Amino acid sequence: MFAFNKSHGLGNDFVIIDDRNDAIDDYVSLSRKLCYRNTGIGADTMLIIKNSDICDLKMLVYNADGSSAGMCGNGIRCFARYAYEHGLVSSPDITVETLSGIIRPHINFTNGVISSVTIDMGIPRLEREYIPMLGCGTFIDQHIKVANYDFLVTSLQMTVPHSVVFVDNVRTFDVKRYGQSLEMHPFYPEGTNVDFVEVIDRNTIIVRPWERGCGTTLACGTGACASTVAGFITGRTKRSCEVKLELGSLYIEYSTSGNVIMTGPAISVFNGELDIDPI
Repeated sequence: MFAFNKSHGLGNDFVIIDDRNDAIDDYVSLSRKLCYRNTGIGADTMLIIKNSDICDLKMLVYNADGSSAGMCGNGIRCFARYAYEHGLVSSPDITVETLSGIIRPHINFTNGVISSVTIDMGIPRLEREYIPMLGCGTFIDQHIKVANYDFLVTSLQMTVPHSVVFVDNVRTFDVKRYGQSLEMHPFYPEGTNVDFVEVIDRNTIIVRPWERGCGTTLACGTGACASTVAGFITGRTKRSCEVKLELGSLYIEYSTSGNVIMTGPAISVFNGELDIDPI
């Protein structure tokens, strides 16, 4: 029997486990078991809390299929809230070591209650070698043809690989069919997250994500950031956007310094104990 927390960021849901005592041997198998919605807790992703030599804490990310990810935008907001509320850190300004580098969440309060979390997501990388993506240079509004559909795609690394596709009506678009095809396109040796985006105005976009290792999700924090960056560099939007997702909005600023700042909710749903032993 071991403890867990269930949290979500706009419906993108997580199982959070504190393994600072190194009790679990196999995170891959455990993530598949716990994230499976019929027989486990049910989640898009499992987040593991570890000790860090360089930050307050370390976050490991495992998707529902067992694959590892360097970072998770919605996940780190939930991670930060959990760490603060459970006394793992004492300050609302937190440093978190991830496989994609050091991330610095800041917890926001309204009337003494946690209302949102702001994350400096760092600087996006547009060069293909950093995404990673085959070829040289950048890939901005360029063509990829999959399943007889010719897409204009902008690819970038926003702590993890993202490919942004602007469409006329994201609500009726077949995200599952084309998201899966683009995720596994030969251009991307490690796969890619895919973000289908509809522009409402120059400060508002709607995003439907397809997440590598998860499939369709209700929200994707790194995807909201990548979509805002892609909107600006292709001339479709301004630097700051309200990113509308299925259950609410994230607020993204692509600052003139090059850093991407994300603010959004992190909701703790429940704490519990699971009647299986850690693998």
